[in-house]
Amino acid sequence: MTTQVNKDLTFIKIGTLEDFRERMGRVIRLNEKEIAVFRTTDGTLYALDNRSPHRRGGPLAEGMVSGHFVLDPLYDWKIALDTGQVQAPDTGMVPTYPLKIEGEDVQLGLTLEQAGQLARER
Repeated sequence: MTTQVNKDLTFIKIGTLEDFRERMGRVIRLNEKEIAVFRTTDGTLYALDNRSPHRRGGPLAEGMVSGHFVLDPLYDWKIALDTGQVQAPDTGMVPTYPLKIEGEDVQLGLTLEQAGQLARER
């Protein structure tokens, strides 16, 4: 993985554009952390924790993408990909992560604290 440090974020290369299929989730594992990356039909990429905010949890990467939302595969909750906000009548929030694309490379943004945690876990 390639790492590039920004002012407030560290960007880590997680793949290339062709690695992320439209309307499908892909799990990126960073030590013990799982992040689900989704690509919408308009080509936009989003990254969220791969854990449902439902009290019983569950993977989000297996969910179906509809527009700019993912449907929780176990509980059918509708979650906004850009904010992680669960749509009413359900409630909850999923942490999101910034992504940037340089050429064909997809990079995940982590705060310096998150990057430090990853380094300590290795």
